[in-house]
Amino acid sequence: MYTAVQMVRQALAHHGGHADIVELPDPAPTAAAAALQLGCEVGAIANSVVFSVDGAPLLVVVSGAHRVDTRRVAELRGVAHRRIRRADPDFVLRVTGQRVGGVAPVGHPSPLPTLLDERLGDYPHVWAGAGLPHTVFRTTCADLVRLTGAAPVAVGAD
Repeated sequence: MYTAVQMVRQALAHHGGHADIVELPDPAPTAAAAALQLGCEVGAIANSVVFSVDGAPLLVVVSGAHRVDTRRVAELRGVAHRRIRRADPDFVLRVTGQRVGGVAPVGHPSPLPTLLDERLGDYPHVWAGAGLPHTVFRTTCADLVRLTGAAPVAVGAD
């Protein structure tokens, strides 16, 4: 059986990713904690947040400097705002194979519909979760587009 990190590594390799997975000294369940350990701006952290839209998963990869604007997400998905709910930890684990605090944008049992924060493009490199709260990989917004199939859109609120 593959671990979450192995699934991420396999997904990166499958898509031609050249990112090395880095193990942080301490868990980094928040963008601020990850940025502190990596010595980068909090906005360069690509948070993978799972939502439920009427029971179906939706992954939103958002800059750590912003929170997800669920009204904007609902508009982009063409659904009523009340249909967008942040997924609970059990749902996240079931659809991603990863626990909250370490969710990666890739490496899930099945591909997830994904929205990608255009503000990640403001940084030459970004850091994304790699399956566990203390693992990350360095990438770019362009690579996240390629890896997830998501076009950058405005999903973050200040």
